[in-house]
Amino acid sequence: MTARVGVVTFPGSLDDRDAARAVRIAGAEPVALWHDDPDLKGVDAVVLPGGFSYGDYLRCGAIARFSPIMGEIVPAARSGNLPVLGICNGFQILCESHLLPGALTRNRSLRFINRDITLRVESTATAWTNRYTSGEEILVVLKSGEGCYVADPDTLDELERTGRVVARYAEAAPNGSRREIAGIANEHGNVVGLMPHPEHAVEDLTGPSTDGLGFFTSLLAHLADGAPAAAGATG
Repeated sequence: MTARVGVVTFPGSLDDRDAARAVRIAGAEPVALWHDDPDLKGVDAVVLPGGFSYGDYLRCGAIARFSPIMGEIVPAARSGNLPVLGICNGFQILCESHLLPGALTRNRSLRFINRDITLRVESTATAWTNRYTSGEEILVVLKSGEGCYVADPDTLDELERTGRVVARYAEAAPNGSRREIAGIANEHGNVVGLMPHPEHAVEDLTGPSTDGLGFFTSLLAHLADGAPAAAGATG
């Protein structure tokens, strides 16, 4: 049976259609989810796309975390049963919802960054990265104004110790992210937040590569396997 992946649209989302397209190219069925409707429609996984949810008022993702749809996503994700990928603004929402630790702040340059970027995959033991190899470098797109990942030293050490750093910038983080972190996972490995955009690197015609497709094919492999992810492993 074809996997069904929900893509949430918030007021101000702008990459929801791109995420849905990536889901479809990977071989799953994208299902549109609306921020104000708590019905998850029986989806197998959820993508929180990039954009400017609720205009990024207060802080990025600070209002979106209180939306009715997040009231359903958060407990399902926290239990480890629902795979969730938060991309860019989606990563911010995951942090604001306390599904992931830390926060995303203004880029060190205080300027919006829009460029192709090379990431190094650090952990393949998540629902969203198991089709990669540890240490593999992939080319995707970075476009954000508040993409600097920060956390206190103890939290950063814990993420490192438990293998929950999913991806790093291959060179110095252009946004100033601590320890060059581009993406992290929760303790179950089902929730992943990623600042760059894999959904913009799924077709040769429109992207810098097709390297981002692995996030979505990894999900399908995870769902087909039926086993929970384990974020503590790195290979």
